Amino acid sequence: MEHILSILIFFPLLAGILGFIVDREVAKAYGIAVASIEFLISIWLWVAFDGSNAGMQFSEYIPIVSDFGIAYNLGVDGISLFIVLMSTMITLIGIISLDEDRVDNIKNMIVSLLFLEMTMVGVFVALDAILFYLFWELSLVPMLYIIGAWGGPTRVYAAVKFFLYTFAGSLVMLVGLLTIAYLYHAETAVWTFNLLDWYQLDLSVNLQFWLFLALFAGFAIKVPMFPFHTWLPHAHGQAPTIGSVILAAVLLKMGTYGFVRFSLPLFPDASVQMIPMIVVLSIIMVIYTAMVAFAQKDMKQVIAYSSVSHMGIIMIGTFAMNAEGISGAVFQMLSHGMVSGALFLLVGIIYDRTGTKIMDNFGGIASIMPVYATIFGVMLMASVGLPLTIGFVGEFLVLLGFYEVSPIATVLAGTSIIIGAIYMLALFKKSFFGEVTNEKLKGLKDLNGREITALLPLVAIVVWLGVYPKPILEPIDNSVKKLLVDMENKARTPEAKEIIISIKRDKEEK
Repeated sequence: MEHILSILIFFPLLAGILGFIVDREVAKAYGIAVASIEFLISIWLWVAFDGSNAGMQFSEYIPIVSDFGIAYNLGVDGISLFIVLMSTMITLIGIISLDEDRVDNIKNMIVSLLFLEMTMVGVFVALDAILFYLFWELSLVPMLYIIGAWGGPTRVYAAVKFFLYTFAGSLVMLVGLLTIAYLYHAETAVWTFNLLDWYQLDLSVNLQFWLFLALFAGFAIKVPMFPFHTWLPHAHGQAPTIGSVILAAVLLKMGTYGFVRFSLPLFPDASVQMIPMIVVLSIIMVIYTAMVAFAQKDMKQVIAYSSVSHMGIIMIGTFAMNAEGISGAVFQMLSHGMVSGALFLLVGIIYDRTGTKIMDNFGGIASIMPVYATIFGVMLMASVGLPLTIGFVGEFLVLLGFYEVSPIATVLAGTSIIIGAIYMLALFKKSFFGEVTNEKLKGLKDLNGREITALLPLVAIVVWLGVYPKPILEPIDNSVKKLLVDMENKARTPEAKEIIISIKRDKEEK
């Protein structure tokens, strides 16, 4: 267990390198075997994780550039643990879902996915800012290749737009990270990029504000927040199914995770100052993109814009500054990952069979593909936050937490549930019910064994965590409460200390 995080990072990397010499005929089986082992290691990590310990666990520290305090520094807590677990699970499900007959050069696809898995895990366990940044940037390369090599007709444009948006924001973020290291050196005469050391840095409110904006550039584009969201629908529209699944399920969570791991604890006063701006942008995300989703005729674009709308809910919870809101936001990251990943898989399945994603070309699918329609219906209900599904738990906690900050903003954000139900049920009605008017649909086959194997685990998790979320929520909540205590202790202004509601203050008031 001493080096389990290193194993999680480098096992898919080494397996990906070896994948170049694997025969094409066994490439998918090889990918499934590697991803299965990686997933089992992450399960082992969860089993060995002490949920009552709110701090970092399984820490690893090896100096790399001692003079500048750059180190190979890893750790995991309740906030990052389950995002790592989701990353390994979604990668495995994505590889299982691949149709070897439809994917050209499947060996390169498997290698790309394993490299991407390495970078995703690295982002969520890195505690050194430079190491975090390296994994963050490296994740662009395999996704750029996946979109550019296996995407739709305008895939090159979509891939380049995705790269330019995220890379530009990352460069501004890098300037912010280097500035924090310089300020730490100026205060202590020690160079370090250790995030836990940075948490002790006492910055003026003015400095916090500008550094918050620098990191905001990287995180907000990755989320993506309005008005930086325009790259995402195009990337989803052109990406192959597996690219859309991993992009929606995991890569977008890097942005919201960055806010929780970096922005809130490093800049508590600035985070409180920025609540109005974040809330306005998030509510625009929630309502505007939901209305755009309703106007779409392409089923995949509906899911893409829906994804942006749900990320707005996560952002609102992140800046609630209380345990309910932030814990709900982290849980909603998992919920959105599972549900959006499944929906993109489902859209990919019908596209492979029909060659179209336009809803007007469908109708009556439920009578032809009942198993497919049932699973789509379960995921649709989870997407709109139906009670007893995973989508309800996160959204309820987010809205409950933010109600303490602004009841009006909470009501506006809550309209996403109503609008989401409208456009998702409209999609379901148009595509699945009524008479089968398209003769080409009558010969469609229902889900095969490969597709059911990929989708059933997601269905089980969506229902299980909707009914009994405690095993996931408890470790998340413990780490979030520690985060809030650290933020309150570090906050300089009375306004910030008043808004940040930590477990310590809750106990004192009781």
